[in-house]
Amino acid sequence: MAIEAMDQGGTATAITSVYYSSALAGHPDAPRVARACNEYAAGLARDYAGRFGHFAMLPMPDVDASLEEIAYAFDVLKLDGVEMCTSYGRRWLGDDALTPVFEELNRRKAIVYTHPHEPAFVENLIPGVPGSTIEFCTDTARTIASLVFSGTASRFPEVRFIFSHGGGVMPFIVERFIRLGQRKDFAAKLPRGALVELKKFYYEVAQAAHPGALAALTRLMPISRILFGTDFPYRSAVEIGKGLVKFGLDQRALHAINRGNALKLFPHFA
Repeated sequence: MAIEAMDQGGTATAITSVYYSSALAGHPDAPRVARACNEYAAGLARDYAGRFGHFAMLPMPDVDASLEEIAYAFDVLKLDGVEMCTSYGRRWLGDDALTPVFEELNRRKAIVYTHPHEPAFVENLIPGVPGSTIEFCTDTARTIASLVFSGTASRFPEVRFIFSHGGGVMPFIVERFIRLGQRKDFAAKLPRGALVELKKFYYEVAQAAHPGALAALTRLMPISRILFGTDFPYRSAVEIGKGLVKFGLDQRALHAINRGNALKLFPHFA
């Protein structure tokens, strides 16, 4: 099904990840499930040469188990990066407890892809409106704020972060990030300001290839930091591709988002 959808949308290579891996956070079986998922994904990459890569699932927020899986994912399975949820309970990615994980990822100059979920404390706030409608995008902004204002992003500059859905609501509230970063209590952590850190990240356009999100994202971020994404199987490459074209991006920008920017991150797929 994935290959059929990729072919329909003109996608040469898809980098896969495990959706909602935070459901296993703290579960004793999380390391075993992460290993099984990563080995399966590595098998897909072997069986369909050039069509699939994978962001390794980590048994977060277990630091020791995650460090073990990072080593296995990169050194044995040769995967393309790691996937993290935007939060685990009340812990977002800039939490001090996760510092050893980011130290290791920084040493490896790793790519970290994030996907949001609905934190337990906001479940069913509006009956009938699922978390994917609002809370996914707000939790993305929360974890971006956590990484920026904790100083994690600036302390580990070799980690290349990719945020889903155009950065969630962050582009729409970016002025608040900028002003907060100007406060004296953040001067040491953000000597060049919050916007500089935000522009170091990458943002993919799954479920964000529409005028509202693209207008904000493309005014805020250089095209070189924007990546194609689909949210398959919930959305398709055909839909996202049409959205980008309809927005009116020129051919140079379309090529960069569709392929060129990704090849800089994953040159082995060239």
